[in-house]
Amino acid sequence: MALGHAWLWLAIAGYVIHWFGDSLDGSLARFRRIERPRYGYFLDHSCDGLATTLVVLGLGASDYVQLEVALVALAGYLLMSIHAFLCVRVMGELRLSYMMAGPTELRLVLMAMTLSMLALGPNPIVHVFTGFDLFVGAVGTLLIVLFGVRTAVTARKLAIEEPPPKSG
Repeated sequence: MALGHAWLWLAIAGYVIHWFGDSLDGSLARFRRIERPRYGYFLDHSCDGLATTLVVLGLGASDYVQLEVALVALAGYLLMSIHAFLCVRVMGELRLSYMMAGPTELRLVLMAMTLSMLALGPNPIVHVFTGFDLFVGAVGTLLIVLFGVRTAVTARKLAIEEPPPKSG
């Protein structure tokens, strides 16, 4: 087994461990009656941001996805995170799922993509770009467009709920 394949298997194990830990921490705190909502919210989302950054940089350091393409996906993820956290502040709601997909679906897609990397290899299909480049780039672009659409929708809703004061 090539060293690259070992890293891919390690990545899959990492996805599963992160998923387990991310799903269990809040439930365990509630069960043990030791919740700390603000601390938990802050730490959970900080760890999610760091984990996603590491995953995307790992993809960009691999032979499967160009770094520039991976950074487009990271920008899309971070923009959607910013939108979600701003909505908590201004709307009082936390929404992590869009277009019938949320964190669980994202993890499943990442695991499926990693298994596909094992099966297909890093073969370019368009110039230097692999199919994984095209997929990751499309997802990143979709997230950036979704950020623009959701920002416009939220801004419109806020403008209706909070009209400008009447002058004079």
